[in-house]
Amino acid sequence: MIRETLSNAQKDAMKAKDAARLSTVRLILAAVKDKDIANRGLGKEQASDDEILQLLAKMIKQREESEKIYVEGGRPELAAKEREEITVIQGFMPEQLSEEKVREICVAIVAELGAQGLKDMGKCVAALRERYAGQMDFAKASAILKELLK
Repeated sequence: MIRETLSNAQKDAMKAKDAARLSTVRLILAAVKDKDIANRGLGKEQASDDEILQLLAKMIKQREESEKIYVEGGRPELAAKEREEITVIQGFMPEQLSEEKVREICVAIVAELGAQGLKDMGKCVAALRERYAGQMDFAKASAILKELLK
């Protein structure tokens, strides 16, 4: 479904002659194609929607890091370009959960799985990734889990 959305977004950007959006959508589609090729090499199917959402989250994180570097380096025009790309990529992702909601979900997962220590953290993170791909920052969720499982 996300593939179809991306393909339609590419067509719409071409029709609207929106070069910045078109460029970003093409970057996303290229990354998805790379993921498909990597999966094929491992004998898997093409990338699922969850894998694509994880890929989009990774792309956002990369652009946020680049933006920070450009701001520190005194290159505001490049930082602005990164912000534009982040905005476009976020448009294809589901609504992000608040930190409060992430904490609630983490507490529920720990209770559901009966996790009793840091050794069970992997199971908890796997369950979160399976159910909430693209909806939360898993680095923050991992920090909350670590705090809960001490």
